[in-house]
Amino acid sequence: MQIFLARNNVQAGPYDLAQLNIMLASGEVFLDDLMWHDGLGQWQRVGDLTNNQTVYRPTSANTPEVNDSIINNVTVFPEDTNKAKDDKSVSLDRLYGKPERPKNVKADMTTNRHQTPHNNVSLSKTTAKKIAADKVVGNVVLAPIMSRILATALNGLLYILAILPLVMALTKMDVDYSKFQNIQDMDAAYQYSMTLMESLPSSTLMMSQVMVFGLFALQLVFITMRGQSLGKVITGIRVVDQTTHRLPSFIKLIGTRTLLLFIIYNLLFSFTSFLGFVIIAIHYYMASKSPENIGWHDKLAKTLVVKADSSQLVKKSKSE
Repeated sequence: MQIFLARNNVQAGPYDLAQLNIMLASGEVFLDDLMWHDGLGQWQRVGDLTNNQTVYRPTSANTPEVNDSIINNVTVFPEDTNKAKDDKSVSLDRLYGKPERPKNVKADMTTNRHQTPHNNVSLSKTTAKKIAADKVVGNVVLAPIMSRILATALNGLLYILAILPLVMALTKMDVDYSKFQNIQDMDAAYQYSMTLMESLPSSTLMMSQVMVFGLFALQLVFITMRGQSLGKVITGIRVVDQTTHRLPSFIKLIGTRTLLLFIIYNLLFSFTSFLGFVIIAIHYYMASKSPENIGWHDKLAKTLVVKADSSQLVKKSKSE
């Protein structure tokens, strides 16, 4: 399917369906823009064809076999004919390069029926790179694996910073680390750790507790309200439901994906840090081999990790 777009009487295209959905998701194409492809009798508003969503799913009624009479009986816009003498092609930046929506986005093209676009515009280098690198599922762009790894690393770094006062205090003490290496005698290791905690200054313990619990509380607020840990906020990615592509339910987001995973990894790192890192590596290896970047975390919670978009925060209406 070849899709043509227009804004302010300026045409661009052709694009395929995947390219259109990428530009819709990124905001390069507005819902008030006009669109035409084979099967449409006239130019139509993009939002009218997508039900005001940032994804276009053509129906069978909109995609019949090519009608040669529509293609052959075309009417060329006079203003485009004059421009063609000086400019054989239209820059994509001229159509979609402005960062803000123009105040008066009007194109008087709906009255000209059976018009097929004629300006063949190639994609900009930026858009072409995005299409080649990004994985698109429906109306969302999947988060790159490296962005997810970076988000996890940032969350780990924030935790290390939160316990830094405690770590610095422990380095000044004569700690017998061999007591923590005997997995079979966990009770003795626990009792020894409690002894160490009692030896620390109360101010250090208080500061560490405030920083750790404050970090966890902040993480839970962001995850609950936005589907993003602090690491994901920084990297611009978000957790969404696999089906709705919007914020998952509280049980999926907090119960399954956050608290359960926290317990699992806390136990793994308690036994041996090596085992925890192995499980994390397995998760991201599975995600890298999956068409939808799904690792075992995502399978467990039935979620996707995608590039963050404000539309994902909108609650799904009953009519959808």
